Amino acid sequence: MSIAYIFPGQGSQYVGMGKDLCEQFPEAKRIFDEADSVLGFSLSNICFNGPDEELKQTRNTQPAIFLHSVALWNVLKPTDASMVAGHSLGEYSALVAAEALSFTDAIKLVRLRGELMQKAGEENPGTMAAIVGLDPAVVTELCTIASAAGIVQPANFNSPGQIVISGSVGGVRKAMEIAKERGAKLVKELVVSGAFHSPLMQSAKDALKTALENTVVRDAKIPIFANVTAKTVQSADEIRRLLFEQVTSPVRWEESVMNMSAAGAVKFIEVGPGKVLQGLVKRTIAAAETAGIDKATDIKK
Repeated sequence: MSIAYIFPGQGSQYVGMGKDLCEQFPEAKRIFDEADSVLGFSLSNICFNGPDEELKQTRNTQPAIFLHSVALWNVLKPTDASMVAGHSLGEYSALVAAEALSFTDAIKLVRLRGELMQKAGEENPGTMAAIVGLDPAVVTELCTIASAAGIVQPANFNSPGQIVISGSVGGVRKAMEIAKERGAKLVKELVVSGAFHSPLMQSAKDALKTALENTVVRDAKIPIFANVTAKTVQSADEIRRLLFEQVTSPVRWEESVMNMSAAGAVKFIEVGPGKVLQGLVKRTIAAAETAGIDKATDIKK
C-alpha cells in the first residue's frame, strides 16, 4: 500500500502549535531551538503563546507552519513514504521530507518568502475569494472576463468544485459577481494579507529568485508532486525553478491528489497543523484513507 505524506499551507496555524511536541519529544525541541537560533528571534514563543495577531502575520505564519510540520516529520521518521506533496508553503516542508532541502536552508527561505509576500501584499493590496460549485474551466473563463476590471486569476484548485481566486480588489469582486450569475453555490471573499498566487506577488517572486539561486538544492530522494505542474519532480534544477514559479502560479492541488492516487497512493497522511488537506483529499477521492499528525497524542497513536 503506497502512502503519500502531505503538508499543509497557510491558514492552518493555531496558537499553542508544537508546544506539546517540544515537552514530550527532545527531537522536536531540538528543531524548534534550532529555528530560533537560525532566525535570530523566538519563533517557538510565537507558536506556543501567540498572540494570534502575531502568528497570523504572513512573515510568521509561514515559518511557523513549516517548523511544526518538519518537527513532526523528524519525530516520526517515517520510512514508508512513497511520495510527498505540500500545499503552497507546505511544498517546502515536503522538500525537506524528501531531503531536497536542508532544514536550515528551508526555514531561512520560508521566513524570507513570508516577509516578501507580506510586503508585496502591503505594496500591491489585493484580495482572494472562494468559489464553490463551478468547474475549473468556468472559473478560469470568468476570471478572464473579469480581468477587464483588474487582475484576477485562479489561485488554488483545491478539490472538485472548490476553487480560490486571487488578484486586485476590482478584479476579484467582478469575478465574484460573474460567479454568482453562473450559479456558484457559494462565493466568499477571504480575509487575507495579500493576493497570493497572482501576478500581484511578482515583486516577492523576483526577490525570492536570488535566494533560491544561492540555496543548495539536491535531487529529491522520493517523488514530490509539485504545485505548479501537479506532476512529480525530483531533479534539483527543476525543483528550484518550480519554487520560483509557484509564487505567482495556481496551486493545482486537486490534480496533484488525483495524480498521487493514480501513482498508487491509497493512504494520505497530513503532517502539520489542522485537517484542511485531509478534507480536500476526501472530497477529491472518496475512497482514499486519510489521517493526520498534528499533536503529540497523534504520534503516540
